[in-house]
Amino acid sequence: MTRPGRLHATRVPSPPRATPPRVREHEVEAAPGLPEPLPASERLLWQGGPDSRRIALEAFHVRKVAIYFAAILLARAGFVLADGGGAVKAAIAVLWLLPLVGFALGSLVALAWMTGRTTIYTITSKRVVMRIGIVLTVTFNLPFKHIAGAGLRLARDGVGDIPLQLTAGDRIGFLHLWPHVRPWKIGRPEPMLRALPDAQRVAGILTDAWRAAVGAPAACGPAPAAAPASNARSGGPALAAPLPAAE
Repeated sequence: MTRPGRLHATRVPSPPRATPPRVREHEVEAAPGLPEPLPASERLLWQGGPDSRRIALEAFHVRKVAIYFAAILLARAGFVLADGGGAVKAAIAVLWLLPLVGFALGSLVALAWMTGRTTIYTITSKRVVMRIGIVLTVTFNLPFKHIAGAGLRLARDGVGDIPLQLTAGDRIGFLHLWPHVRPWKIGRPEPMLRALPDAQRVAGILTDAWRAAVGAPAACGPAPAAAPASNARSGGPALAAPLPAAE
């Protein structure tokens, strides 16, 4: 199926020259996270997925929703008490709502768990591949030459996000990517490797792979925490400053 705009149905392996970001819907995978085997000239460097618990907290906002429902239950009990209903009637009024609250929170947790189970992020020597989707599996192919910049948002426990800025003219719809997209970047969506358990190490792998792919010299010592941004000298991306640390 061909999507409108710059995204076209295509074979996922990159051709010899750079191609814009592409998307493919598929049902069968030749390899985990990849609808077709990698070409001989391309190497698999890293593969992983998001942490389901962090997805539940940050993408589906389970904690905030739970606080919201708790406030509703307290308000409901308060209204009953204010009307002279007594503690028993207030407890009964709250208990009537608990199944609905449990269903809502359970649904969000289940969606987060399925998102973590079905998502595979892949970094190769030439591109980033994002296999996402619970019911309909979609693969986004992001060649390094079409990644203009990246950042790292790292939490205290080492879990973090790596948003990818696409080059001018390349765009993927916000809703097509969600929740694997940088929050609130709706006008120019940024695909994001979300809730990675070892984000610092993955950022280093991405940095080294990008430098090797575009011909930039590799840094000595540990790889920086952020990946590519614009560099006029080399004609391609260079390292961007990391995003602010998570709260």
